[in-house]
Amino acid sequence: MGTRRVLVTGCSSGIGLAVAVRLAKDELRRFKVVATMRDLGKRGPLEKAAGDSLNKTLEIKELDACCEASIKECVNSLPNRRVDVLVNNAGVGMIGPLECQSIAAMKELFDTNFFGLVRLVKEVLPDMKQRQSGHIVVMSSVMGIQGLLFNDVYSASKFAVEGFCESLAVQAMKFNIKTTLVEPGPVVTKFEGKVYDDADNIDLSRTDAETAKIFREIYLPYSKKIFSSLGQTAEEVAEQTVRVITAKEPPLRHQTNRLYMPLTALKHADPTGRLPLDTFYKMTFKYNNLFNATLGVVRMLQRRGGKKY
Repeated sequence: MGTRRVLVTGCSSGIGLAVAVRLAKDELRRFKVVATMRDLGKRGPLEKAAGDSLNKTLEIKELDACCEASIKECVNSLPNRRVDVLVNNAGVGMIGPLECQSIAAMKELFDTNFFGLVRLVKEVLPDMKQRQSGHIVVMSSVMGIQGLLFNDVYSASKFAVEGFCESLAVQAMKFNIKTTLVEPGPVVTKFEGKVYDDADNIDLSRTDAETAKIFREIYLPYSKKIFSSLGQTAEEVAEQTVRVITAKEPPLRHQTNRLYMPLTALKHADPTGRLPLDTFYKMTFKYNNLFNATLGVVRMLQRRGGKKY
């Protein structure tokens, strides 16, 4: 297989930046990377990270996943419109009590997380079908497998992404097109930092006092501890994404964090759904001291042996 052109979205920071740079610096020079972002004014960190690969194996282009014209313009600018691998990474987050989230904000989130993916796939899929080759790689989340407290809307968008890709994958196989959902757990990036900054400043006046207390005093501290104990770096997720892209037979789903897998396994262990529901409820409201102690052990083991995923 020759050099493959990879179009990556959401490359101004975080996972998208890390994936684009890792592919561009591939020792075997297997990829030509088109790293895209909505606002080219934010290209500085990507240019710095790309180093010598900039304008050689990596070029930066503007692409707004919420705008069909922007997507079409970007793809049309490529030689023969060829995209061998699409890495859909652009996304936004949202956490907090449901009553505190506006419908308008929810629609904006879905416009990026779900419809952004749909727009991109609609643009590149016909060409991939014609060539009888291609790989659609989608940055999903473990929250596309299992819902999480106070992540109702974000999780819903990732469930939509998972259903869309699982359905599309059957048709795509007929045209020799691969589909992969990359499912990170907690990842420590500016993306998550902004989500938590927004959560710290959220107006909780539209919910009841008990829910506000649960969010402030239980969920936020727990969530931050989980990130510090189980969180991966964007570079670690990028490395696993490259493995998926270079695999002879790429999987439909790939979870990047083995430490988080026992939690997602609960869903498949009980078809009634009671087991994961009861487990998360007890972890949150009954056995918080045990949960904190477990996370402390995980942190200690990681410090001793280094993070391996």
